[in-house]
Amino acid sequence: MHYFREMPFSLAPLDRAIAAWLPLLGAWILLSALDDLVLLGAWLIARVRGQLPRLPNVTQLAATDHRRIAIFVPCWKESEVIAGMLRHNLAAIGYDRFAFFVGAYPNDLPTVTAIEQMAAADPRIHLALVPHDGPTSKADCLNWVYQRMLLAEEQSGERFDLVLMHDAEDLIHPEEMRFVNWFARDYGFIQTPVLPLATPPKMWVHGLYIDDFTECHTKDLPARWWLGGFIPSSGVGTAMRRDAIETLAASSSNHIFEPGSLTEDYELGCRMSRLGVRQLFVPVEPSVAPELPPLATREMFPTTFYTALRQRTRWVTGIALQGMERHGVGRTLAETWWFWRDRKGLLGNPLSLLANMMFLYGLATWAHASASHIPWGLGELIAASVPGWMVAATALAGLMQVGARSWLVSRVYGWRMAARTPLRSLAGNLLNGAATFCAVHRYLAARWSGRPLVWLKTSHDYPSIEALREHKRPLEEVLVGSRYLSEADLAAAKLALTPGTDLLPHLVQLGLITEGAALETLCLQHGVEAAVVPASAVRRELARALPRSLSARYRILPYAIVDGELQVASPHMPSEQWRNALRRHTTLNLRVVLVSESNYRRLCDEFL
Repeated sequence: MHYFREMPFSLAPLDRAIAAWLPLLGAWILLSALDDLVLLGAWLIARVRGQLPRLPNVTQLAATDHRRIAIFVPCWKESEVIAGMLRHNLAAIGYDRFAFFVGAYPNDLPTVTAIEQMAAADPRIHLALVPHDGPTSKADCLNWVYQRMLLAEEQSGERFDLVLMHDAEDLIHPEEMRFVNWFARDYGFIQTPVLPLATPPKMWVHGLYIDDFTECHTKDLPARWWLGGFIPSSGVGTAMRRDAIETLAASSSNHIFEPGSLTEDYELGCRMSRLGVRQLFVPVEPSVAPELPPLATREMFPTTFYTALRQRTRWVTGIALQGMERHGVGRTLAETWWFWRDRKGLLGNPLSLLANMMFLYGLATWAHASASHIPWGLGELIAASVPGWMVAATALAGLMQVGARSWLVSRVYGWRMAARTPLRSLAGNLLNGAATFCAVHRYLAARWSGRPLVWLKTSHDYPSIEALREHKRPLEEVLVGSRYLSEADLAAAKLALTPGTDLLPHLVQLGLITEGAALETLCLQHGVEAAVVPASAVRRELARALPRSLSARYRILPYAIVDGELQVASPHMPSEQWRNALRRHTTLNLRVVLVSESNYRRLCDEFL
């Protein structure tokens, strides 16, 4: 062919190899696409028929007695995020009978210290110290957290009715426990949705998690529940009734979580199903309160290729390789199909990457042939070896899959994010293919050497205050719920509130609350720290670095730089515009420290 002679080296062997393998690759793509279309069709049918679970209304929630809920949070090297997670969620959660049990290892002293400090400040927080060094596995840590809960029950004489699992970077929905409490009347295992926080589209790695979790938690898992498949736990937002836990404990020598598994959450759902525990996946639906976001746990997923690779390597290792080792191919035909769906990435991820590489190669050789006005050799070979119907069918299947994925993303995050879904799919194939190769290598190396597979920690980022803002509790609810004043006093004070006046200073002026109570209320509402900032802690050049008009408008006073963060004192939570305004003057990360009104005025009098 002239095409080959025009090249600086012969591509004929490669072209022939690609053409020979394309029919097999096409057959795989069609099989996998048909499998996915079954779930899409099931989800659409269930929605049209109204057969997916519905969220209870406010009246139904109010009529249900609150069970005691224990929240399990396993940690390994989470000192940078765990205090912020606990502080925010304690303030945001709209439920009155819960406690945190936070697991940590003795050789992770910074995390242990952070948990101990939070526990000293709030009796609802308990440190569950693992009796040996880590990391082991997340499951091992969770088993010791469970034992710590049993000890707390023994000491207090009160029993927890539900266990709820969360991670060190989670934003727990304020109403999640009320919904879980309601559904627990009929179900022993409840999985609530997990959705990544919205981020700019340029953060493409985090965007991959947006695509994956949106498709899985708005379509796949609801359809799976409707079809009767077992519901794998997502590791967070998973609730278990106490009788279900005790059934599981009796079947496994008190090991609630599989200590040798890297994906104990997936294992948990499978084991619960096999024991006959009724399972539920709660669909992504609008919340009962219009001011709240849809019911879902929100979190920041990895934002770099390396951290995402580590996490996905663990997923492939645990779900596909360890899952095959532990559970075989399934006990029933239905279970075999669900295992096939969960494990097909072991073959599908490398093949998807190969298909993308073949596509890019074909595109490059076609462009070269077109520019050189010579026949496209690969195209001629494909036409001779691949049936036309297969080419059309695989193209249609790919368009349908990407189209459905983009549409689902648009329903939650908008079309701006969804428009980049097709491009992210190509990047996702690269990441998933690399994770599969790493998982196989890691698994075989561990088996060859006889070493256990240990916890691959994923680096977590806790969101900024702006990301938390939609999750905060109303100020009035914090004031009354914390018993700073009665509902009657609050209502009377609001009647006397003039337009444009902040509520807390008004209450202080009326003498209904103290200045310290006002400050504590803000801290509880926003999940940030308060402090007394002495004049000796203020660097004069920082305090005067901002224009006086800017400091006055936003009521902020930069006073120190600690660990690369610019610490800013303020008597209230500044508006969302303040960070953008400060970005013109500094590139440092910004951290608000709430101070009392009198403390702030003293600092301004001395330094401004």
